[in-house]
Amino acid sequence: MKTNNLQSVKTLLLMLVLVGSMLTLRAGSIFNGAFIPASSHAVRMEKTAKAAAERAAKRAEMRMILATAATIYDEMDLEDSGLSRKAFESAWTGYYKLKKKGLLRRTNILSICDFSQSSSNQRLYVIDVRNHRMLYRTYVAHGINSGSEFANAFSNQMESCKSSLGFYVTSTTYNGANGLSLRIDGLEKGINDNARKRAIVIHGAGYVSLRVLHKYGVMGTTFGCPAIPSEMTSQIIPVVKNGSCFFIYYPSKKYLSNSAVLNS
Repeated sequence: MKTNNLQSVKTLLLMLVLVGSMLTLRAGSIFNGAFIPASSHAVRMEKTAKAAAERAAKRAEMRMILATAATIYDEMDLEDSGLSRKAFESAWTGYYKLKKKGLLRRTNILSICDFSQSSSNQRLYVIDVRNHRMLYRTYVAHGINSGSEFANAFSNQMESCKSSLGFYVTSTTYNGANGLSLRIDGLEKGINDNARKRAIVIHGAGYVSLRVLHKYGVMGTTFGCPAIPSEMTSQIIPVVKNGSCFFIYYPSKKYLSNSAVLNS
């Protein structure tokens, strides 16, 4: 009789243990040896799922951006104009992200300086992105310490006399020593955000001309400003001023991987 009672107690205890384990599994889970309540586990799973969804959405958005860039690039035959596909893809990506953040007041204009090209090429492109139309294509100078015919060294430092890569937003105009000029604000910290302090502006210059190119075999350079032919300032500056996207490109792996605009 005692044996039967003892057996019944053992059976009852075993059942209680099993029921307790089931309740524990329902209430939470074990993670790395630690018990996590169901509510915490659910929150963690929800956060993981949300992060995965956000990553997927960003990848899809990037595919859309690049697909749109490819369509516009091909539609406008930009390759024939000398503008590299990578330069346009980068410019369009940054333009899209700046527009999305509301940092552009004039969203119909995108200007690209393609410094992967020789300064003897017309490497400044002013594009009407709304109508997929090239408004202007002309010469643009780089900083004297960035290189001679080709720019290959860039800086954000004061008195470097070098061009700075990256994305800018155009600002207001003024009339100075170089005539009609346009202030630009660098948007990338450590890359071009000293533009105002360095007095980097878009202005006209007599040494950015076919005359100088034919006479010396190379275009003139600046103290860091993206200078354009003097006769073009009255045409280009009114179109791009007051809040449009201005991008200076060079295929620098360091810049492309560190750009806060491109990688935001």
